[in-house]
Amino acid sequence: MLLGVNIDHIAVLREARKVNDPDLLEAAILSANLADQITIHVREDRRHANEFDLENILKYCKCVVNLECSIDMIEYALKYKPSRVTLVPEKRQELTTEGGLNLDNKKLQEAINALKQEQIEVSLFIDPNLEDINKSSSLNTDFIELHTGLYANIYNALYTNINQTSYALPELILSKNELKKLLENELQRLKQSASLAKGLNLRVAAGHGLNYKNVKNIVDILEIEELNIGQSIVARSVFVGLEKAILQMKALIKR
Repeated sequence: MLLGVNIDHIAVLREARKVNDPDLLEAAILSANLADQITIHVREDRRHANEFDLENILKYCKCVVNLECSIDMIEYALKYKPSRVTLVPEKRQELTTEGGLNLDNKKLQEAINALKQEQIEVSLFIDPNLEDINKSSSLNTDFIELHTGLYANIYNALYTNINQTSYALPELILSKNELKKLLENELQRLKQSASLAKGLNLRVAAGHGLNYKNVKNIVDILEIEELNIGQSIVARSVFVGLEKAILQMKALIKR
């Protein structure tokens, strides 16, 4: 199991004061020595990482760099040429990516073709359902990344006290038995999606909302070869340091 460390949340800290502290490049270099790749999301509104960060990281980090961006931002991918581009949906008002790509977007195939022409590996961030797996295969992508956000939210509702806090999701204020059934169903969706993708010769990654408590069930899905994790690693690093936080996650995902 490979680990991609998403360093966007370090840039969130930087942008809180609009100073270069913490330094995103320093975080990228440290992470690159411990993880299998660096993941960075350059959003249209530049709320955390920006194209200057991307250029610097590609210049000074000799590792695999996975750029997350929307279809409308691929000009930066084509200019700076990261190892991989993961195409994600993006809405200005969202706190974080809320779901998978709309694979019926007419511009999607054009974006994939443009990236592959520049020898850039392409991944599609999608919801775990069989229809989207089949569509992804027909689009000639290299990777799919399964959105694990719903799984993570159900896990939190079932196994933490989040439903007693202001962070509770109204649709998940349910009985324990109902939540257990939902969790089983979502894990089954992830397993079936990963299996079909592998059978269609797609490489399979997963990410969103994964943390030190809920990651084991995802690690057990053998068709998934890579996890991209950011917020929980950066949050843990506040207490133990970034190096230890990454190493603790690597220990948890080791097969």
